[in-house]
Amino acid sequence: MTSPDWTAADLPDQRGRTIVITGANSGLGLETARAFVRAGAHVVLAVRDETRGAAAADTLAGTGSSEVRKLDLADLASVCAFAEHWDRRPLDVLVNNAGVMAVPEGRTADGFEMQIGTNHLGHFALTNLLLPHLTDRVVTVSSVAHRMGKIDFDDLNWERRRYSRWRAYGQAKLANLLFTLGLQRRLDAARSPLLALAAHPGYASTNLQSHSGNALQSALMAVGNRFFAQSDRMGALPSLYAASSDLPGASYVGPNGLRESRGFPTLVGRSDRASDTAAADRLWELSERLTGTPFGLDKAA
Repeated sequence: MTSPDWTAADLPDQRGRTIVITGANSGLGLETARAFVRAGAHVVLAVRDETRGAAAADTLAGTGSSEVRKLDLADLASVCAFAEHWDRRPLDVLVNNAGVMAVPEGRTADGFEMQIGTNHLGHFALTNLLLPHLTDRVVTVSSVAHRMGKIDFDDLNWERRRYSRWRAYGQAKLANLLFTLGLQRRLDAARSPLLALAAHPGYASTNLQSHSGNALQSALMAVGNRFFAQSDRMGALPSLYAASSDLPGASYVGPNGLRESRGFPTLVGRSDRASDTAAADRLWELSERLTGTPFGLDKAA
């Protein structure tokens, strides 16, 4: 189903299409934006820091165009404001790319554990609020770290457990895949043509590793990035492939190399926990309660 060496040069003509990419001011998000603008799309860089977003937008070149809009996924008021200010133009693709990785224990503006709040709940709310405008698909970026994840439905926000930054990250990345599965099930039930897909970059040299909040951990990751990681440009390929190719709903795209750590995009597997439809439904219901954002389409549509 995939070419063994698919690259951004194989991205179809994107003229006339609008793409929203969260966290597009650096790393994988910026490389994803760069490829889409080069292919002719209008790209909205949804970023927390508009100054950095504007600087990133200035580096984009191609037949497409870009704009910067403020979005803080760790604040549901910001998520709601972003959606409320979306005009009536169609939105073809939403790429849920932004995230934090293995950060020290912290809370979002709404009191959620920082990693589940930013990586999952913020994107959950954003997606449901933007669904009425979407015409094609949602791509959510997960990680191979989902395999070490487990959803604690009784303590999603780490209020009664000793905090573990890596277990919290694994939970959040597993939530990304369960969200994709749950979203596709609801789209199918609503008879919507929209697609929900997921992607992961493998071991890519991104800015996530440099924001761990731990000097030793950041230093070790910097060494790993230098000698083992693939580039942001390669790491963005699974997202680009998932956002533009003819794929079944709920597909998961990652690198085709050893242990999915590097290489060109292909369909990849997921853990049994990430395939659990009952868990996906349970997480969906919990996420609705926590964010106050139900499924964004009428089931009779």
